[in-house]
Amino acid sequence: MRIHEKRWQKNSRFGIQVTIGVVCGLIVLIFLIVLLTQTGKPKIRKTTGSAAFNVQVATANQIAGTEAPTEAPTEAGQISITGAPAAAADLVELTGANLTSQHAVLLDVDQNTILAQRDPEGKIYPASMTKVMTLLVAVENIDDLNDTFTMTNSIIDPLIAAEASRAGFEDGETVTITDLLYGIVLPSGADATTAIAQYVSGTEDAYVELMNQKAQELGLEHTHFVNTSGLHDENHYSTALDIAKLMEYAMQNDTCREILSTQNYTTSKTSQHPDGIPLESTMFSRMYGTEVDGVTILAGKTGYTDEAGNCLVSYAKDDEGKTFVAVTAKGTTYKRAIYDTFALYGIIHDGYPMPTDLDAVVTDANGNAVEADSETTTTTASIS
Repeated sequence: MRIHEKRWQKNSRFGIQVTIGVVCGLIVLIFLIVLLTQTGKPKIRKTTGSAAFNVQVATANQIAGTEAPTEAPTEAGQISITGAPAAAADLVELTGANLTSQHAVLLDVDQNTILAQRDPEGKIYPASMTKVMTLLVAVENIDDLNDTFTMTNSIIDPLIAAEASRAGFEDGETVTITDLLYGIVLPSGADATTAIAQYVSGTEDAYVELMNQKAQELGLEHTHFVNTSGLHDENHYSTALDIAKLMEYAMQNDTCREILSTQNYTTSKTSQHPDGIPLESTMFSRMYGTEVDGVTILAGKTGYTDEAGNCLVSYAKDDEGKTFVAVTAKGTTYKRAIYDTFALYGIIHDGYPMPTDLDAVVTDANGNAVEADSETTTTTASIS
């Protein structure tokens, strides 16, 4: 009897152990099944990002060539970089009958569309329109605009030899960074661009690398820089469309916008220039900005070399608060570059009457050829 009792107890204990083992095995099996079914599934966390984070995400999407999530419509006057602009439904294809500049583009910034164009993606030499990028890179890489830089003859002398435009800073002159930035844009000073490059990067070549990196970030696929001033080089090139996109982006920056919009500026007083250096915008010295009905040209940068011809990139707003960017390149004379720009902005509303004698050439008292100043005779022919 005791033998049977012990055998029964032993069997009972064995049964309990088996049961426990089966239950544990089932628990492990269920856990593995759950784990396997969840593997590879995204873990979604609903968050509300900050405005700065959302802007960074949008910018990353644009650089990558993908579309950002749909947002509320841009208010009039705001600028939004939203990738490559599309052709407007009523796109105007320009020819030599419309304007003399061989390359041109007019962007509706708010709608991110091209309103008019003439070979906008053909290769151009941007000349001093380059300085929009030089300015942008400087502003984005300098913390203290009140810091100073001392000008040297090693900067100035090669520019004199190259007949490059200069702001007028002298050897040994200690100049504020702010003065250099205005010197880059208003008088198109190559002395200022070289100084900024050395201040930021040590050498101009190193600074140009930053310019090309920024061009890639902005999706300027047909642009390459080899210097900060726009002096001619076969490997220093862009397109009218790329320059328009660059200007659109630069105008988002408060400092860039202020400088590109300034007509006159006087640099700080120094021992070399006790009254400062008066600087005047090369663009606003040639226009008021209100010549086109319903449109005000607010900012811009000119450019010229023999190979580039006369160039101009500008930013404007119409009476409804809409914003636009226009670029003309390879123009015949500086007046043509200006009036071709007026003609482009005329597309927005009622056209612009073009003077008939823009290419007239006269001589001064010394017999040197100069461009005629008469702009009074006009024709109704215009882009519309």
